Amino acid sequence: MALHHAGQLSEAERLYHSVLQAYPSHVDALHLLWLLHYQRGEYEEAVRHIDLAIALNPTVAELHNNRGSALKEVRRPEEALASYGNAIALDSNYANAFYNRGNVLKDLQRFEEALADYDRAIALNPDHAESLNNRGIALRGLRRLDEAVASYDRAIALRPADASFFCNRGHVLTDMKRFDAAAASYHQAMALNPNIDFVPGLHLHAKMHACDWTGFDAECATINAAVESGRAAAVPFQLLAMPSSAAIQHQCARLYVSNQYPALAPLWRGERYRHDRMRIAYLSSDLSDHAVGYLIIGLFEQHDKARFETFAMSFAPPSDSEMRHRVMRAFDHFTDVYMLSDAATAESIRRLEVDILVDLQGFTRDARVNILARRPAPIQVNYLGYPGTMGADYVDYLIADRVVLPEEQRAHYSENVVYMPDSYQANDVGRRIGTVAPSRAQAGLPETGLVFCSFNNNFKITPDIFDVWMRLLRAIDGSVLWLLAGNASAPGNLRREAAQRGIAPERLIFAPTMTLENHLARHRLADLFLDTLYYNAHTTASDALWVGLPVLTCAGGTFAGRVAASLLSAIGLPELITYSLDDYEAQALRLARDPVLLASIRDKLAMHRLSHPLFDTERFTRNIEAAYATMWERFQRGEPPQSFSVAPTRRS
Repeated sequence: MALHHAGQLSEAERLYHSVLQAYPSHVDALHLLWLLHYQRGEYEEAVRHIDLAIALNPTVAELHNNRGSALKEVRRPEEALASYGNAIALDSNYANAFYNRGNVLKDLQRFEEALADYDRAIALNPDHAESLNNRGIALRGLRRLDEAVASYDRAIALRPADASFFCNRGHVLTDMKRFDAAAASYHQAMALNPNIDFVPGLHLHAKMHACDWTGFDAECATINAAVESGRAAAVPFQLLAMPSSAAIQHQCARLYVSNQYPALAPLWRGERYRHDRMRIAYLSSDLSDHAVGYLIIGLFEQHDKARFETFAMSFAPPSDSEMRHRVMRAFDHFTDVYMLSDAATAESIRRLEVDILVDLQGFTRDARVNILARRPAPIQVNYLGYPGTMGADYVDYLIADRVVLPEEQRAHYSENVVYMPDSYQANDVGRRIGTVAPSRAQAGLPETGLVFCSFNNNFKITPDIFDVWMRLLRAIDGSVLWLLAGNASAPGNLRREAAQRGIAPERLIFAPTMTLENHLARHRLADLFLDTLYYNAHTTASDALWVGLPVLTCAGGTFAGRVAASLLSAIGLPELITYSLDDYEAQALRLARDPVLLASIRDKLAMHRLSHPLFDTERFTRNIEAAYATMWERFQRGEPPQSFSVAPTRRS
């Protein structure tokens, strides 16, 4: 034991075995060998030794608890739960066993049960900070966010030097759109541990939501340099809206996947399925009232059901919305996996013998990448929800087009690229627009003057694009900039930034949240949509174009920054695509100063709206079905995934 405490594990192991040779029933020696193997990460050996100890003395609660810990590590969660249950049955006041069982239940996303165990552990040991921290995680999973924050606050009061507690509290405050408070919590985490993974990116992203640009350039440079050097400084999504490059985004994704979502034992073992119809499963938390759902619903509805059997694996909280019901009707099979663990969901996909699994989530909020990491399907595809590479070898294809992903950037994508012929983005030709637009007064707009708008998410607005917008307001008398309010902090910060640039703060008008149909209708009050740079308008650009509002964009250097250019190309408006901020500003001024020119652009958009490919849902569906067929045919021939282009179908 002295050698063990000193870290001389090999010598300690030799002596433990010599004890067992003389005394084969020495339970303590077996228990200590469990600990030694556990410390080494040799969990199967740890299980074997603790099983021998329990066989000799089955009435010791600690042995059952420790067996559960080893079983958790070898991913045998149900057996781990049983072992913790045995420990609790032997000692009903065993706080650590309740805590450990809660952790397994949390990992299985059985949050109600986990919460009950954490509460019991805390009742037995009120000063157990880890139980309070993990209780916060369970409460977040249940969307009981105020209670989660309170639980983290209690954990922090007990252990104020633990950076992870501040980090977890920041996650919940972000969910609550309390971005200033989230940024402060992340800042404290970094102060306690400057090397804590991913938090620099989380901190900057929270500030970007609040449009707090203090230290923006320096933080961006620090994060980019850290990622380039191999440090896990950001979650990949956070790089999309800041100045970075396709190469850095790729590096960030690979670091993130290796750290958080390494490949697990594959569930699909090389079988080739032979079904009457190709089985396509879509994996998402956004199959309801969400931008992705609004874009892709038409594709779901127009799938050729004679050729394709469609499955939805939805991990959104259940809702009774019209869109949710519309999505459910569109699929052959709709499965709610909200309360299923990643492992159980992956097992379900494998049992269904899905041919192609299409992940619509990527690294966006509520992503469940560990489903893909288990390889439940022979072909796995990254599409629509995440505009970039996932950096994972278990994702075979990325669906893109030649505008968002130029050929010369392919080296910065782990996936094989499927090039769609028009735009990669699905659109629903049945999207409804409210029949009555509000008056300018009802929308809070002045009765006269040009209305620039940008209904992008607040975090996409960066200081360089905001500088251009303020110069446009200065140049065009009486003009205003119409933005989404987004969260409580952004309007005040943006108005302050405007004042610092010599623009009256009241010339920034903030639109409140409303239903999609009414939101689309109010677009008609705007004259020109001004796009953001690093992370373009995506669904937001489609919304504007569908309503007939011209979108001016500046094509960036990455997928996320080139989406609006893809949409404008597919609707035949290349004159609204610029390639530098100087040209963007000049074209905006040209359009703002020439009402006839702007009107001609609007007329052209009106003519192209239904005559060009962007909003031809049937054409897009046939194109993506051709992509799926090519993936499947290659697989059936035993050929590895490979990049390819889809030939365009005829206009419908």
